[in-house]
Amino acid sequence: MKQRVKIIGIARHRLSTDGDGVTTLVAFHGCPLRCQYCLNPQSLADSGNFKEYTPQSLYDEVRIDEIYFIATNGGVTFGGGEPCLHADFIREFSELCGASWQLNLETSLNVPSVNIETLLPVVNTLIIDIKDMNPAIYNSYTGQSNDLVLDNLRLIADSGRQKDCIIRLPLIPDFNTETDRTASCSRLEALGFNNFDLFTYQIRRH
Repeated sequence: MKQRVKIIGIARHRLSTDGDGVTTLVAFHGCPLRCQYCLNPQSLADSGNFKEYTPQSLYDEVRIDEIYFIATNGGVTFGGGEPCLHADFIREFSELCGASWQLNLETSLNVPSVNIETLLPVVNTLIIDIKDMNPAIYNSYTGQSNDLVLDNLRLIADSGRQKDCIIRLPLIPDFNTETDRTASCSRLEALGFNNFDLFTYQIRRH
């Protein structure tokens, strides 16, 4: 039986926002985190405007932009939700599109290490949303432990793929400070990561 996944959205013609060149963002349903300021709450909803895809049906839909992918060194960025929950799906998709498309992941890394082991050979760039390296801050914000995140960062470091990672380190109002973020950077640099995306969450207060 072919595996099927729920997709909450497909956004075409994104330019240099989720990786190199022209990309199509494919957002999966489902996430292990429960972030206080969730940026994509529809990924957690029990019901909604989802569409189910197999790897083949997703490939058939997004290949309309193949000429742009190849001309600009772009491709598909898998986000969500948490795309790494669907490692076998992405691996099968990669076999369909081949090496001429760039495949990127927007991930929290809060998944079993076997999922990351499956994905490392088939993805080009990992855009990793760390939140904060401090376990207490991470738990307070996401409702989860960051043990798996730390394990997977070490796995990536051991594989020598640090240069293929963009680490997102936000300042999150009421949860962390610039001092906390500096400490996170130092811990990540010790593992060989040095490509950081530093920004501040813009929170609407009512």
